[in-house]
Amino acid sequence: MAIQQRDNGASAWTRRAFLGAAFAGTAAAPAWARQQTPQVPPYEPRDWSGHSPLPYPDPDLIVLDPRFNRYILFNTPIKRLHIGTMWAEGPAWNGSGQYLVWSDIPNNVQHRWIQEDGRVTVFRSPSGHSNGNTFDREGRQLSCEHGGRRVARYEHNGDVTTVAERYDGKRLNSPNDAVVAPDGGIWFTDPPYGIRGDYEGFRAESETPPAVYRVDPQTGQVALVSDEPGGPNGLCFSPDYRRLYVADTGSGREIRVFDVDGTRLTNGRRFVELRAPGTDNLVVADGIRCDADGNVWAGAGDGVMVTAPDGVMIGAIRLPERCANLCFGGTRRNRLFMCASQSLYSVYVGVLGAGIA
Repeated sequence: MAIQQRDNGASAWTRRAFLGAAFAGTAAAPAWARQQTPQVPPYEPRDWSGHSPLPYPDPDLIVLDPRFNRYILFNTPIKRLHIGTMWAEGPAWNGSGQYLVWSDIPNNVQHRWIQEDGRVTVFRSPSGHSNGNTFDREGRQLSCEHGGRRVARYEHNGDVTTVAERYDGKRLNSPNDAVVAPDGGIWFTDPPYGIRGDYEGFRAESETPPAVYRVDPQTGQVALVSDEPGGPNGLCFSPDYRRLYVADTGSGREIRVFDVDGTRLTNGRRFVELRAPGTDNLVVADGIRCDADGNVWAGAGDGVMVTAPDGVMIGAIRLPERCANLCFGGTRRNRLFMCASQSLYSVYVGVLGAGIA
């Protein structure tokens, strides 16, 4: 379908502007309830081939709070880089190689998008039905495998090391996503989603409850750091590593935040419940990443939701598919890559990603 032209003049900005103010209520009210529902234009299908011009600013960069204006680049579009996966997940940027790796869980393969010429190649097949990926501080890839029910590390010489596969003598469920702390500790989530059927892994019974774990970089010991989230999914550190955010796709259906006390998590609490742009409809966060300003970017519903450090949703990126996960990358780490169902998308933003992958 052809791209729809937008109104000329100031009206183009007006219809995307945040029109509400905070509700007059108590400070105890959740952050989303302190915002009026902004007026958001309906989604209009667009031509993703790249052959039709798009009016700037991109109409699917949605401002929910004026603070989001600083993160929108006026003259950049959302682009589809690849289509053809069954369920795209786990993007991670490799700075030395200047490529993005991501998982197609059902097809048991990892793909690589090469920045130099935009080529997409098969990176690893089979992949253990990998889900989340990241890179450690030595540039080694870490993959959360549904099939192997483990966190695996790919060494520089090609060997594969099992980082974690059991806790307290029992098998993990299906590790979902992982992040690396400055001390080299590997923090990962372990919901049962990959063993509930034979599509994204192999059907099996859970031996351990859903939980968040940490792998000690010296001893390799796996420690349970939280079993609060009913379905721990994506996770990310704040830029100063003093907080850990965990997306709960279980009963909580929220993003939770914890204080990081060395190797422990304390003071777990709700950070935000996400609402679809322009509605009061709850959407569930999957993969999450922090930017350098401390905002949390979440794959949620048909796109990305952005929440400021104070728990207020400030912006959204609309996509035509359900967005599972995302990461910052590119030469300057100011390019957001989004894995959404059958496709890989990207957009340049006005902030750098926090962390290393």
